[in-house]
Amino acid sequence: MNEAVTTNKAQLPAAAAKPKRRAWERFKANRLAYVSLWIMAVLIVLALFAPVIALHDPAEQDLMSRLKPPSAAHWFGTDDLGRDLFSRVLYGARVSLSVAIFSVILNLLIGITVGSLAGYYGGKVDSFLMRIVDILLSFPTFFVLITVVTVLKPSLFNIIVVFVAFGWMSKARLLRGQILSVKNREFVDAARTIGMSDFRIIFVHILPNAIAPIIVSATLQMGSMILTESSLSFLGLGIQPPTASWGNLLQSAQSLTILNNAPWYPFIPGFMIFLTIMCFNFIGDGLRSAFDSK
Repeated sequence: MNEAVTTNKAQLPAAAAKPKRRAWERFKANRLAYVSLWIMAVLIVLALFAPVIALHDPAEQDLMSRLKPPSAAHWFGTDDLGRDLFSRVLYGARVSLSVAIFSVILNLLIGITVGSLAGYYGGKVDSFLMRIVDILLSFPTFFVLITVVTVLKPSLFNIIVVFVAFGWMSKARLLRGQILSVKNREFVDAARTIGMSDFRIIFVHILPNAIAPIIVSATLQMGSMILTESSLSFLGLGIQPPTASWGNLLQSAQSLTILNNAPWYPFIPGFMIFLTIMCFNFIGDGLRSAFDSK
């Protein structure tokens, strides 16, 4: 009898790991998503170690080397002030990825908290929180961003603050719907019966069974935030020079002289924006397929 109980306990971790293993296998089967994950991993490593990898100081100007084509000395060529474009693209990756990652993490924290409370408690709590969500969703986020960075000094901090203030609502609403479909299942009733606290029931038992769509949504949102930050910087309302970002690299390369004489200059940051957004979208699609057991 004791041996049977011991055997069953030993089999529990393996049984619990099977769904995760199957999800990972489904994700790997999506070649585009799997390759995109590796590309993003490489980009994140390059961004983290940009001070080590960069060939030159990204702010160092050399007017004698203006608009040089790609070469051994300057892998991506130089910009209109003679600055090394490869170094500036690396440092621009730090800005774009920082905006996306930090904004989405904070959005998840707020959205999960609000959505969990609304879905679990329902009633007046649900009505109050969802009305706040409805009000905030009615604001056009991009125009709010433009207004805020126009009134305040454009900076990385201000952009992240607005992204967080107006980016968590969709997560809250999505998670609320998931929790409404999970909170009346048998394992939740059993947890209530044995006297578990609401906090433990929500974050230990309900949330792991409702979080998958939120992760997919957050992954897709990262690409959207990179595009929005790049658009603001392109308009001159985002990250300000000499700090490099992919958006202001494009903004400084829009003259006809540069487009005619140095076409690689606007192409490289534009391609990086395209590649990063595409990878996040493929990863999001891969996660959607991985979490769908059907």
